[in-house]
Amino acid sequence: MNYFFNLIRWKNLLIIALMQYVIKYGLLLPFQESHGVLITLSDFNFFLLALATVCIAAGGYIINDIYDIETDKINKPKQLIINKHISEKNATTLFVVLNIIGVGLGFYLSNGIGKPTFFVIFFITSALLYLYASYLKQIAVVGNVIVSIVVSLSILLVGVFELIPVMNVQNKAVQTTFLNIIRDYAFFAFMINLIREIVKDFEDIDGDYKAGIQTLPIVLGRERSSKILFILSLVPIFSIVYYVITYLFKQQIVVGYFLVLVVAPLIFVSIKIFSAKNKTDYKHISLILKWVMLAGILSLMLYKFIILK
Repeated sequence: MNYFFNLIRWKNLLIIALMQYVIKYGLLLPFQESHGVLITLSDFNFFLLALATVCIAAGGYIINDIYDIETDKINKPKQLIINKHISEKNATTLFVVLNIIGVGLGFYLSNGIGKPTFFVIFFITSALLYLYASYLKQIAVVGNVIVSIVVSLSILLVGVFELIPVMNVQNKAVQTTFLNIIRDYAFFAFMINLIREIVKDFEDIDGDYKAGIQTLPIVLGRERSSKILFILSLVPIFSIVYYVITYLFKQQIVVGYFLVLVVAPLIFVSIKIFSAKNKTDYKHISLILKWVMLAGILSLMLYKFIILK
């Protein structure tokens, strides 16, 4: 059972679900009465939305590991699960089952809120994760962008399902304001994940090279790729500083939160990119970026103190 949970990256799935719950219960619900924010899903249906997201993401991790068997033998032999603890056949079955559940729940929820076309989001996400694992990850940067889009979609999904179905002429301004906040955080998640995916390419360069996967550091070399990665790492720093100055500057506690838990670690990452030499260094950077994303999303819980103040 432990191997199954490791295969589906249960810690990452927990973070995905937590991010979605923070958006609904930390950002949207506190403003129902005070600002007239309307939400669509009941607690149970929201649980189904999170479950659908987690199932599709879990399926994505599995299919990625199936296609990465040979590279993982080089990059992380001690963490190898497929064909060592779980057969490829069983892993494939799990992938299919998880996607059926995820896409099926998406179909049920989309029809339940009277927006059947929203079902396409789940289908496309599932298809993108399969295409990524089987083909797109072999194309420099393209695979990184696809994964980052999927991560940002898991955040946007909450706004799409909660705010859009009950949007009308009277509440459009309020609903749009909160939808824009969620959009901004989805962009934040996209950028952090894109940087993290490229960092992981540096981490896995040996196995990817032998497998013929054309990642950025393989195509352009470590030195030039490091410079590109450094420039990319500056984008979220400047974006967050601009966001804080523009919208949150009067809230000292919030400014302190962003500076200490988001901006400072990102500056450290930017500096560390130039000094990183081995797999351990890149793994450390990747871990910091994961926690930065979590800290950034958790900041949504501060908005009830900002807007209601």
